[in-house]
Amino acid sequence: IWAGTDDGNVHVTTDGGKNWTLLNENIPNNPGYWVSRVAASPHQAGKAYLTYTGYRRDDFRPFIYVTEDFGETWKDISSNLPDEPINVVRQDRHNPDLLFVGTEMGVYVSFNDGGQWQSLRGDMPTNAVHDLLVHPREQDLVVATHGRGIFIANVMHLQEMTPEVMAQDLHLYRVRPK
Repeated sequence: IWAGTDDGNVHVTTDGGKNWTLLNENIPNNPGYWVSRVAASPHQAGKAYLTYTGYRRDDFRPFIYVTEDFGETWKDISSNLPDEPINVVRQDRHNPDLLFVGTEMGVYVSFNDGGQWQSLRGDMPTNAVHDLLVHPREQDLVVATHGRGIFIANVMHLQEMTPEVMAQDLHLYRVRPK
């Protein structure tokens, strides 16, 4: 179980909550801001994604980290994200390299586990994104915003964008069954 607090603390327990470990000292350049999300990987035990938001302190830099060893070490994966506070991170249920983040301005996607990011906004208006869900059956990305409602986009084709597929000259994508 992972826990993050509004005063910047990050904890993990591996024994159902009997003992908790404070991880703050393990996070490089830890800003100590509000932990906006800690999301456990659905693919790998011990792997989790962590986001902070400095929005309330007028710090709009992106803060996103990943651990693969229950928080012993963390890696900054904010790379080329723009200066927008991050509210949520989700790892895709089918493709472990596919990540989505929701910021105060929109949605971004990474096809290489946070190595590089690009906008996934499409025709969605500029909007604060407060939650994301990759629907397990429909393979839709459900985007919950502040004040403009919910947006839904099919990401089935994005789930197929593995390094092997991207290295091919041609790839035929699956078609959603009717």
